[in-house]
Amino acid sequence: MVSQEQRRRQLAREKFLRQQQRRTSARRKARMRNAVIASVLGVVVVGSVALYTTGALKGDDKTNANAEVSPSASAPGKAPDPCEKPAPGKAASQTWKKEPAMTIDKSAQYTMKLATTCGDIDIDLKTAAAPHTVNSFSFLASKGYFDHTKCHRLTTNGIYVLQCGDPTGKGTGGPGYTIPDENLKDKSLKGNTYPKGTVAMANTGQKNSGGSQFFLVYEDSKLPPSYTPFGTVSASGMKVLQKIAKAGESTGAGDGAPNATVVINKATVTKS
Repeated sequence: MVSQEQRRRQLAREKFLRQQQRRTSARRKARMRNAVIASVLGVVVVGSVALYTTGALKGDDKTNANAEVSPSASAPGKAPDPCEKPAPGKAASQTWKKEPAMTIDKSAQYTMKLATTCGDIDIDLKTAAAPHTVNSFSFLASKGYFDHTKCHRLTTNGIYVLQCGDPTGKGTGGPGYTIPDENLKDKSLKGNTYPKGTVAMANTGQKNSGGSQFFLVYEDSKLPPSYTPFGTVSASGMKVLQKIAKAGESTGAGDGAPNATVVINKATVTKS
């Protein structure tokens, strides 16, 4: 017999998936209307939905990343912003036509540091299990692609993720290329659950549609194994995520822009 809590979570996931599908459809229509600037809008296709984010996890196009509410928007009675002001600078708008050539050492260990306005989030990357994903992040970080970008979506009901990686800050951006799904049978993904501390790719809901948007799981979240898990947040990084989550999101409905001003001042990928 399904409990009320299980039913509530199921309904939340189904609602999230429907939102992701509507967002993906809207983005596709927008790209058709704006073919002249397809190189810019192509980012949208790359990744917004990935998270459940789909909504949360959809990435450049990312399905998960469609919060269009400004993270700085004020709401009566909301928790105070626990983060600092962003460093001077603007997010990049550069895109590329194809996935970058493989330049990382697949047998080596890599880490990613997100120096955010809320604190540093260190991530151990799963290089051997997700080489295309890690290589892409290494490439984009070296180009300053993630610098000065807002983490545009926080979910606090059903699934518990923070979604980042979109220079537009709206959940419709991406690098112009897509990367293949990887590591979908990771041993950590048990019972359709992405455990606390997981870093995974957002996507459009289609296979091999990841771009630059990704999500960080701050509490165990029920999701289908459709989003490439490519990293694990450090203990200190989890404290930063919990601080962001505690501040809540802007809509009060469990899915919106974070109340905290979460901006990645700089992202770096380093070989250990």
